[in-house]
Amino acid sequence: MEAKTYEIISINVGKPKNFIYNGKEFVTGIQKQPVDGPVFLSFLNFSGDGQADLVHHGGRDKAVCVYPYDHYAYWEHELERKLNVAEFGENLTVKGLLETEVCIGDTFQLGEAVVQVSQPRQPCHKIAKKHRVNDLPLRVQHTGYTGFYFRVLKEGWVETPSRLQLIEKHPLNITVSFANQIMFHDKTNKEGIEQILRVDELSESFRDSLMKRLQSI
Repeated sequence: MEAKTYEIISINVGKPKNFIYNGKEFVTGIQKQPVDGPVFLSFLNFSGDGQADLVHHGGRDKAVCVYPYDHYAYWEHELERKLNVAEFGENLTVKGLLETEVCIGDTFQLGEAVVQVSQPRQPCHKIAKKHRVNDLPLRVQHTGYTGFYFRVLKEGWVETPSRLQLIEKHPLNITVSFANQIMFHDKTNKEGIEQILRVDELSESFRDSLMKRLQSI
């Protein structure tokens, strides 16, 4: 059987820059732009990319932020404007790879590199500021249209255009959508939390959050 592949609409990078919102200045790496030509993907990020808040973003477990292009039509309707790629600060804008399908621990070939799903993306206040919509992070959580993160298992060059090719589905089949449901909505579901924690490939930060919640139930 031929391995399943997914179209990459764009690879997007950007260094942290100053941004003004409501008269206040802050630094963010959410302003990313598509790049042409081969891009090197290291264990930490694509060449030319960076994050301002290294406590909550970046690192090996969050080397690549992925967002499904399939959600763009919904957000264009909600925000009442045309959106360009990388509007959610993602490094990869991908078609067809949805939160309801992709599982934590799934591995993919990306050019020369090998990547693995580590956790859902947790929308933060910088999405709200970028789009000037204060409740946007909550709306992202509500829809489940969060995107997700890759860690890099093997570094390498990635051509543009390129495709993601599934190497292996994780046997526990814990989808990003299920992890979102437990994290944001069904917060006291002890069995659900324990199911997610059984995935060894889960990111350290997401695991810590669930462990603390489990202890408080």
